Amino acid sequence: MLCVTKEPRDDFFRACRRRPIPLLVMLPGNSPCSCACSTLALLLACVLAPGSVAAAAGRPNHGDLSPRLAELAKPSVRSAPPVQQAKELSLAAEGPGSLLRQGNRVLVEVRFDRGAAAGVKDLRAVGAKIVNLNPRYQTVAVAAKPSELPALARVPRVSAVTEVLTPMTSAVTPCFGVATTEGDEQLRAAQARAEFEVDGSGVTVGVLSDSYNRDTAASTDASEDVASSDLPGPGNTCKREDEVKVLDDGESKGRDEGRAMAQIVHDLAPGAELAFATAFKKTMLGFAENIHKLAEPVGSGGAEADVIVDDVIYFEEPFFQEGPVGVAVREVTEGGVSYFTAAGNNNLRNGGRDIASWEAPGFRDASACPAGLPGYAQHCMDFNPGPGVDTDFGVRVAGEETLNVDLQWAQPWEGVTTDLDAYVLGPGGELLTEGEGENFNVTSTQRPFEFLSWTNPSASAQTVRIAIDRCAASCDPVNGGDSGTPPLKLALLENGSGVTSTEYESSSEGDVVGPTIFGHNGGEDAMSLGAIRYSTNSAPESFSSRGPVTNYFGPAEGAVPAAPLGSPQVLEKPDVVATDGGADTFFGSCFLDAWRFFGTSAAAPHAAAVAALQLQAKPPASPAEVEAAQRAGAAAIPAFPPTAVGAGMVDAVAAIEALGVSPVSPGAPVTPPPTPISCSGKPEPEPEPDLGPVQPPTPPHVPEPEPPTTEPARPPNTFFRHRPAKIVRTTRSVVLAAFRFGSDEAGVIFSCKFDRKAYQACPPRTVRGFAIGPHVVRVKARNGAGTADPTPALYRFRVQQVE
Repeated sequence: MLCVTKEPRDDFFRACRRRPIPLLVMLPGNSPCSCACSTLALLLACVLAPGSVAAAAGRPNHGDLSPRLAELAKPSVRSAPPVQQAKELSLAAEGPGSLLRQGNRVLVEVRFDRGAAAGVKDLRAVGAKIVNLNPRYQTVAVAAKPSELPALARVPRVSAVTEVLTPMTSAVTPCFGVATTEGDEQLRAAQARAEFEVDGSGVTVGVLSDSYNRDTAASTDASEDVASSDLPGPGNTCKREDEVKVLDDGESKGRDEGRAMAQIVHDLAPGAELAFATAFKKTMLGFAENIHKLAEPVGSGGAEADVIVDDVIYFEEPFFQEGPVGVAVREVTEGGVSYFTAAGNNNLRNGGRDIASWEAPGFRDASACPAGLPGYAQHCMDFNPGPGVDTDFGVRVAGEETLNVDLQWAQPWEGVTTDLDAYVLGPGGELLTEGEGENFNVTSTQRPFEFLSWTNPSASAQTVRIAIDRCAASCDPVNGGDSGTPPLKLALLENGSGVTSTEYESSSEGDVVGPTIFGHNGGEDAMSLGAIRYSTNSAPESFSSRGPVTNYFGPAEGAVPAAPLGSPQVLEKPDVVATDGGADTFFGSCFLDAWRFFGTSAAAPHAAAVAALQLQAKPPASPAEVEAAQRAGAAAIPAFPPTAVGAGMVDAVAAIEALGVSPVSPGAPVTPPPTPISCSGKPEPEPEPDLGPVQPPTPPHVPEPEPPTTEPARPPNTFFRHRPAKIVRTTRSVVLAAFRFGSDEAGVIFSCKFDRKAYQACPPRTVRGFAIGPHVVRVKARNGAGTADPTPALYRFRVQQVE
């Protein structure tokens, strides 16, 4: 008699749950049996599922912990300093792509099969601090000590515990390096204010970024910006006294990029009310919640924003469908909010081509893998779309730069059946990233996402190779996926991350190279902003991300997979471009003797401010009308395609006219803004002493002229504009310290020497980790003539550990 059992439900067989296997067991002599089959039979059915091959040892099984968290939980790794931990995990030590931390805890997402709310108590019982509960996505964000991670994975009904990576913003700090932005004139906002007699009054603009007033190393704080009339608030000398409504400024390590964005909005729409909430609310689900918070009525604790703008993207936001942030954007726009977002700074150009992404219409199984990969990797992607076979993708990485690889494939969240793994191999074929790109995508995360980060330790460029393996039953009988062939895409993020060239730089035979706008930055309901420099109207910034965006599935709206679309949805992104590099009071790069804010992070608030002018000019305008008017009124940039510049550069006058509004005072004169204040740190000249009444001069003696002499180039002088205290006290083994460097010449570049290490190039604002003990920092400036300061500025301090 055949015995058929139901799908096993106990925790021991959690790995089988996503692949129900009917168990058929015939006992000796055809004995009758109930459906209570033995544990051994269940285990064999799970391990020996159809297609199982014992050709090679399977992937290391970390249970429900991601490979990185399993590594972090090891005593030797969790006891190491954060910088060493980052190296072991192949992640950045700080900034985008690094682990998000709360003191000695790391932020992780705990995904439940069901009952996430009920699981909160169990998570607390093992030591976790609850950061965010999202029943919609059956996910709880927690802060946990590395030693507590295995216990999180053993909580009932938990299916995945994954690390949270610090998201990207879209600000750019160029190598060369306060205060009305030049975008006020470039985008004709000043003219629009004069001709239509609008300033954004009656409109509220909400800003989402890292932080608003948390950076103690910044040149100014919010109160100083109010006093100088660069922000509204009590004491603003321009009588703009409605202070910025800060709903959530919880990101203590932020650089106050949100305050810089608010300055831009205030420059173009000084009558608009401003609000801020952090987008760095630990996970993208927290980001989505703060989008709703800005849109909620004031009586409910919100800001009741009419316009919202952000400049953030999380690495795991999906490439091929709208994710939770995009869903939140859609929901607030349906409620009447106009939404603007940065397109991103992820484009990379080489030889006139955009090369920062590569996409194939389907997985091509080469039935082989590079020799350096683990033995269980046997079915790697063939990157060659032609008749040849190529099992790796060459990437040239500049010296001491970081390569960030975001791999995703076209399967919906919660409906992942194929498991792809990513690896980076060195010039000699050695494996540089071990296990970090091997999430259990089918049985654990249910997200088609892998992320790799590798920093070139050499001062010279190196060519490394990316390999992608499809892990099916022969790779991992328990946690592997199927033999699917979904479209897949890898993107080289963070402005190319030092990549200078790639092996495949042209689209060919269905493979597509170039587009890097993704997630809500390319969402259907958001205006996606590319960047164009304040000093030109003819070309976008080379780093400004290119489109289009292609969706294969409906939005990820919860714990159920979205259905595939009838046909792929192609979104033409970006929508428009707007100014970057405009002047502000503290943020960005000290360039041409002014603080300048570069990146699509700066472009987005320019367009949001123009929307505030539009809404005052025509209050009933819907988000669709506002956005369509900006596209219709945009100034064309003929030499570039829509994938780079959208409809063109935002024009505030034309955008208001496109709403059917006529000027009140056509041709009204415009007062130009003042010259930006200096950021170079040059000391003010000492006042001349008072010598009493001025005596009439005596005729000067004129000597005979002498032959001209050539004066040698004077070296620049270097100094510290900001530095930590002489004694920095911390409870941790490593502390982050911020420095700002200055020179008496503009346009210099800096080189830094930390302790006994060699001099290396460093930005004007440098943040790095320092261990317990004494430290010496030296910095010298080099001017455009190549002359370096022969007497570097020097600073000594000590990091002291306290209980």
